Amino acid sequence: MRTIFGVLGLLVVVAVVGVLVKKQLGAATGSAAALSAPAGTAPMQQVQQVQRAVEAAVQQARPDGSR
Repeated sequence: MRTIFGVLGLLVVVAVVGVLVKKQLGAATGSAAALSAPAGTAPMQQVQQVQRAVEAAVQQARPDGSR
């Protein structure tokens, strides 16, 4: 009897974790679509935007402890 309850408990935990993972993966997929470039943006413009962002990140001052 104790073994049956143990196995049932494990199955419930696996089911709950499965539901939570499914929700998280669905939310990640939805947010990735929302973060994509706006419609009508040319690929060349996207490349230029990324280049500007990288250049800005490189130009930022680094903290003194980063040596």
